[in-house]
Amino acid sequence: MRLTVLKEARAQLEEGDLPPVEREKLLNLLNILILSLEKYASPETLQTEARSLAQEIISSQALLTMLEQQAFELDALKKLSLHLTSSLDLPAVLDAVVQEAMRLVAGTRTVHIFLYVDGQLQFGASLTSEGVQNRVFSQPRKNGLTYTVARQGKTILVEDMRTHPLYRDAPATWNGSIIGMPLKIGGCVVGVMNLSRDQTGPFSPAEMRLLDLLADQAAIAISNANLHQTISQKAYSDTVTGLPNRRALDEHLEKEVKKAWQTNTRFAVIMMDLDGFKKVNDTYGHDFGDQVLRAVFNAISVSVRATDFLARYGGDELTLILSQSDQTAAKLVTDKIVENLRKFKIKTPDNVPLTLGVSGGIAIYPTHGKSASELLRAADFALYDAKKHHRGAFVFAPAPTGPLEKAPA
Repeated sequence: MRLTVLKEARAQLEEGDLPPVEREKLLNLLNILILSLEKYASPETLQTEARSLAQEIISSQALLTMLEQQAFELDALKKLSLHLTSSLDLPAVLDAVVQEAMRLVAGTRTVHIFLYVDGQLQFGASLTSEGVQNRVFSQPRKNGLTYTVARQGKTILVEDMRTHPLYRDAPATWNGSIIGMPLKIGGCVVGVMNLSRDQTGPFSPAEMRLLDLLADQAAIAISNANLHQTISQKAYSDTVTGLPNRRALDEHLEKEVKKAWQTNTRFAVIMMDLDGFKKVNDTYGHDFGDQVLRAVFNAISVSVRATDFLARYGGDELTLILSQSDQTAAKLVTDKIVENLRKFKIKTPDNVPLTLGVSGGIAIYPTHGKSASELLRAADFALYDAKKHHRGAFVFAPAPTGPLEKAPA
């Protein structure tokens, strides 16, 4: 009798598609319970009770499995929230997203994220099962999966890349399954996450729920990081010219001093302002004056290297930091600035050609100062000297006669 009931129970358990380990546990439990029933129940009662017991255990196991899955998903959501909101740095957020995707879905081969900005996809982050991070394997194809997901704003599952129309023109080595998911905020697509596997076929309902959770959290995290980046840029940017402002200059100069001290290198601090700009403002007003500043500052910016730092100090004054530069390099750059401004022309509102000059002062670390404040004072003093005695030229600061401040720790 016991063997018959157990066989029936096993058949029902197998129909329930339970894991082998769970199935054996339940069969052992049934065996123990049936042994107890055999001692105190009739054969008819035993058979009825055993079958009823098997059904209840199977039903309970299904409920338990569902609850375990829900608990896992809630735990995953909690971890996602913690990981993805722990930083407002966009690269760090993107790295966290691909790591979570790799953790949540077994058998993942690669995860890619592309940001969607003004109708164009930009690489964000990637991770492979071997742990290779942020390698760009290929650019999104205009008619491929990633752009299609971005344009449509809908998830696309490709069960077999070898046969799907979106991969008709893809390299022959691409295989397996892949899913593309839009990362959306308020209906607006901010990015696309792709997750590929070697195996073909669909993703399970549980995997889809986890990926949906991840996509929602990722979109929020990316939006927050973008907002933080925008606010930070505004806080460190001049509203008229778009150049870094005094706050950004002070922080950059402190870093430059520390770097130069640690590496025993030199750099230049150049302060300059426009000759005759006050007359432009007084004659044509501040709106035209702002227009002139933007145009002139743009003309000056093309004279410097990408590694240099140009900021608006205030009014019509600019400060330029030339990284790893001595007096000779500073002279070459300032001569180029003067020459470019000689060629610069702009017409006034009454159609009169306007030509502006520039005067400046140059300080070299550590000759004229070993701290940010000393270097700015020295460059400002040289600028004053240039405006008074050498208008239209750049003048080097005199060597200090008093003790210099201590180098940064």
